[in-house]
Amino acid sequence: MPVSNIITRSDARTNTQVQTFSKPYIIAWALGLIFYFLEYAVRSSPAVMLPQLSQTFGVTAVGLSTILGMYYYTYSTVSLIAGVALDKVGAKYTVPIGIAILGVGCLLFTMPHALAGDAGRLLQGAGSAFAFTGCVYLASHGFAAGSLATAIGFTQCFGMLGGSAGQFAIAPSIQNGLPVSVYWIGIAIACFVVCMALFFVTPAEAKSNTVADKKMSLLQPYRIVFSNAQSYLCGVVSGLLFAPTTIFAMTWGVAFLQQDRGFSFHTATLASAMVPLGWVVGCPLLGWLADKTGRRKPVLLAGILLMLLMLAQVFFMPQLLPVYATLFLFGVASGAAMIPYSIIKEVNPDTVKGSATGAINFITFGVTALLGPVFANLYGKTLGAAGSTKHFQSSGLFWLATTAAAVLLCLLLKETGHTTEPRNKIYSSSQIAFDTAAVKCKK
Repeated sequence: MPVSNIITRSDARTNTQVQTFSKPYIIAWALGLIFYFLEYAVRSSPAVMLPQLSQTFGVTAVGLSTILGMYYYTYSTVSLIAGVALDKVGAKYTVPIGIAILGVGCLLFTMPHALAGDAGRLLQGAGSAFAFTGCVYLASHGFAAGSLATAIGFTQCFGMLGGSAGQFAIAPSIQNGLPVSVYWIGIAIACFVVCMALFFVTPAEAKSNTVADKKMSLLQPYRIVFSNAQSYLCGVVSGLLFAPTTIFAMTWGVAFLQQDRGFSFHTATLASAMVPLGWVVGCPLLGWLADKTGRRKPVLLAGILLMLLMLAQVFFMPQLLPVYATLFLFGVASGAAMIPYSIIKEVNPDTVKGSATGAINFITFGVTALLGPVFANLYGKTLGAAGSTKHFQSSGLFWLATTAAAVLLCLLLKETGHTTEPRNKIYSSSQIAFDTAAVKCKK
């Protein structure tokens, strides 16, 4: 059978499935948004309870930073498992298992021992790996291709609402004496409730069990994704743009603004929460612009350049704009980090949608896992010991350098918007490789 026929029939089958199952998938996607909201609340909320967590686990600030950083190691690696599980099994079992693991990780955070903290954070990262990957998988089955970037942007928007709530909404309660154990138990209960709802709502998919499919390796989708140099570029660019938000604003931001800038706890918390709040606006806005213009790279580059301007202003010219406005605009601009998530799906075959998202999550948060300890050792452990203004500006140079590197790598990305050549031409070589392998197995 000619490969072109395989591609045509595969596309037709996919279109039929989307038309038939779009509504149930959209409902499941909406529940997945709650999962993603909770995941981001879990990721960001430790920033407003650092002293309490240090006391609970009996560790120093640097020791606690090590515990919290465990999240990104499992998040990045398990993203690969989540991607291939979605492609091979579907979302009905995969996504509920992920949120259940997240809930167990939250329960471990109530135990007063450093090992419990390590295990809890590892499980939180592992479970969270299924959130965004699962949402994108469900969205790609429920929405038309022309609105996928908008759907992905809205997905990230909802997650960042959780990130903002994890700081801005929780900080007053912690400051007024809410035990951190009560918070983590509450999050765990919410996870288990959503887990049950997702299991009953998500459609079951009829995955093929032919001999040919069984012969195809579970790693075959990743062979396709990781054999494409554009996949690596997408992941590294996204990772370099995520790092200032996840490492600085959502982990160290409150402490740096308090000790280097002399802000009160309330003011520092409110300022740091502006970054994820900016994502709430920036992710769907920039995704919509990328869809509306039919161009990915101009919108991506514009977002990165605005990030550089806002970073330079907050660290070196803080008098020009109030810190709240600057960090909000920085958050809006950093919504551009989601555009590579659309690009990677467009430079790879539709048959590896889940794996492509898992791969970019792995690379993106692999970058975060590498940069986190570097920043902690260079600037985190000297916080409060060095001259405040010089220390603050020196840490700013770190983030300016990483963001500038993203600009250079972005220039190497292919333009995949719909105003350029058709998508089937963009990934035709990978698609042919995948379908040729399938034909050989059938023979």
